[in-house]
Amino acid sequence: MPVWGYELLAKARQMQTLRGTYVHRGDIERRRARARQMTVGLGVGALVAVLVASRRTPDALAAGQGSTPSLFGFGTNNLRDELSATRGQLDLANAQLERLNAVVAFSSRYHIGADLAGSIYDVALAEGIEPELAFRLVKVESDFNEHASSPVGAIGLTQVMPGTAQFFVPGITRQGLYQRETNLRVGLRYLRALVRQYHDLRLALLVYNRGELAVDQSRQQGLDPSNGYERLVMKGYKGPGILN
Repeated sequence: MPVWGYELLAKARQMQTLRGTYVHRGDIERRRARARQMTVGLGVGALVAVLVASRRTPDALAAGQGSTPSLFGFGTNNLRDELSATRGQLDLANAQLERLNAVVAFSSRYHIGADLAGSIYDVALAEGIEPELAFRLVKVESDFNEHASSPVGAIGLTQVMPGTAQFFVPGITRQGLYQRETNLRVGLRYLRALVRQYHDLRLALLVYNRGELAVDQSRQQGLDPSNGYERLVMKGYKGPGILN
């Protein structure tokens, strides 16, 4: 081989050696970089673990009642307030779902619109009457006819008399008693007052239907004041009638 050939071969081997050295050095640098990243990551993880653990200790919780900062800039009070707010939202959602299920069930059972079922349900709760009893009362009194009127002058869904309505809503007119919400409020408020007065749902219903004078006279004479009305309303019903 000529001399110049040996020289070229030597240079090629030298370049190969240099490339191997550079590659080796690059691998070393990459390994070092990964090691540094892992070290930083482990350090951050350890710091997070320490902060979280310290937040859970009784002393830290007690100290957090002030303005002690915590992870991500939130203090213990902030976390507690957020948790309380979340629970409140969950309770509200559960209450709304419970109402929706009840309204749909009553609407289906009595074959009435969901809007009317919703009004009866809401007013019953507002007036302290169990919704189950309220629906039974309206069914027997008017069969859910908002424009119902009786020969003796009883009006609307709950068939309330104008004179009785005046006691609960002074100045109310006959026309006003045909308004759904007003009629329900007056009738159910009257029923609640009777239950509290007589401490007996059966007697309260009889007074609601027959009037206080007729029921009291029957009782004074030793007679059963029942005319069957309370049995229609209470058939299969076991509740107390009023809430609280």
